[in-house]
Amino acid sequence: MKIDLTEIEGLLIIEPKVFGDNRGFFYEMYQAERYSEAGLPPFVQDNRSRSTYGVLRGLHFQKTNPQGKLVSVTKGEVFDVAVDLRPGSVTFGQHKSVILSEDNKLQFYIPQGFAHGFCVLSDVADFQYKCTDYYDPSDEGGLLWNDPELNINWPLTDVSLSEKDRMLPTLDKVKESILRSWS
Repeated sequence: MKIDLTEIEGLLIIEPKVFGDNRGFFYEMYQAERYSEAGLPPFVQDNRSRSTYGVLRGLHFQKTNPQGKLVSVTKGEVFDVAVDLRPGSVTFGQHKSVILSEDNKLQFYIPQGFAHGFCVLSDVADFQYKCTDYYDPSDEGGLLWNDPELNINWPLTDVSLSEKDRMLPTLDKVKESILRSWS
C-alpha cells in the first residue's frame, strides 16, 4: 500500500495495492499487522452506511471519547472531509478533503480529535469505516457543515441533511468546550 501524508499532521490517504485483470480485481482493505506498522492504532468497531445523491452526513465527533476512523467507499463516490479539532494543533479549525470512490479505492485515515463528514456525489454510495473507539450516542458532537469559518468548498450546496445535522453549531460556538474536554 502507498501512504500519502497530508498537510495536516496525522491525516493519511492510503492507496491499497490493487491486483486486477479482465476478470475483476482483488485488494486487501485492511490487514492489522501492515496497518499497525504504518502507525495506525487498533480498531474496535466497523460501520457501514448507504446514502443517496446529495446526502451530507456530518460534521460529527465524539466529545469526550474521540474516535479515529479509517474510511472508504465500496460503491459510488463521496466528498469526504476531516476538520482538525485537536487542542494546541497548529492546524486547529483547518480541514482536508478527498474524493473516495469505488473506482479509486482510496482510504482516508482520520485520527482522534477530528470532526468528520461526507457528501454523496453518485446516485448511491456505500460508505464504511473502522473506529478506534466505540460509538456513544450520549457523547455526540458536531459542527455545522457550511460554517463560513471552516471555509469548506463542498461540491454540492443543495444537500439533504438530517434534522440533527441541520441544527449543529458553528466552530466558534463549540471551540471552548472542545478545547476544555480534549486537552
